[in-house]
Amino acid sequence: MTTPDYATYIAGLPRVLAGAATVFRDAGGRVLLVEPGYREGWGLPGGTIESEDGETPRQGAWRETLEEIGLDVRIGRLLAVDWVHGAGRPPIVAYVYDGGVLSEDDFKAIRLQEEELLSWRLVAREDLGDHLLDTLHGRVLTALDVLADGSGTAELVNGVRVDR
Repeated sequence: MTTPDYATYIAGLPRVLAGAATVFRDAGGRVLLVEPGYREGWGLPGGTIESEDGETPRQGAWRETLEEIGLDVRIGRLLAVDWVHGAGRPPIVAYVYDGGVLSEDDFKAIRLQEEELLSWRLVAREDLGDHLLDTLHGRVLTALDVLADGSGTAELVNGVRVDR
């Protein structure tokens, strides 16, 4: 295959979107959620990976954390990867990383990205379903399970764990 043929082949491949987010908790195990102003439901600090700039999922999670909540923190291990089929859009690969347990000083230092976020809150595991949409709810619960049981990275499809 010549170089132009290979470029044509690559250009014709299906597109996949990629996003990365981070699970932060307080000492009581509550999860930090952010409220976007551009869509329904709450989410984790995170967003689209800027792969055209060579950004990795981990770098994307760090950058989005810094942009969205103003915290420059070390991103921990990969907890979950979710393949989310889209209706009328390309599928999304969603990476979820461990942000660790934040201190009271960390929470006081949060500065929201005003262009995108309306507010933030700490939410107990049993109340996450009141804030998170279906696939994200399953993804966050699975990430918390992985943290609790010390298992490796979980594989999900549409928010449901498939690696067990």
